[in-house]
Amino acid sequence: MRTRIALGTIGALIMAYGAWRLLGTAGLTRPKTVGEWLIAALILHDGVLVPVTMTVGYVLSATLRPRARRYVAGALVTAALVTVVALPLIYRRGTVPRSTTLETQNYGSHLALIVALIAVVTAGSYAVRALRDRRVDRVSDANDRPPTDHSSSSP
Repeated sequence: MRTRIALGTIGALIMAYGAWRLLGTAGLTRPKTVGEWLIAALILHDGVLVPVTMTVGYVLSATLRPRARRYVAGALVTAALVTVVALPLIYRRGTVPRSTTLETQNYGSHLALIVALIAVVTAGSYAVRALRDRRVDRVSDANDRPPTDHSSSSP
């Protein structure tokens, strides 16, 4: 309980410091724009991201076995995080002067490649796990058989 209170207090102090800095340098930070962005992020999160996540989770739980569901869910979360990072770069491509090589990259094709790589690694990891579990099941089945009688027939 003390840890939770301490962490909550530290978090509140950090947020208060951030608000103080945001409002204290209003010419540089544009608090109105930050507020609009925060409201848009809240609406996007609660109006789009949460319903989509819950729907995908329900479909996964209804269609996949628990072991496969864990791998697919992990891959989807990873792909979503990569996509969230890449979308602003894809959206803003061509809107700023080309001054560095990073701004000239084709982020759309790179995103597709990374998502495909995530899918391949996930499928490979699942296959390794399934083969390992099958091998362990065969060994445990062999150990569950009653021992054979190896008594000698010599007098």
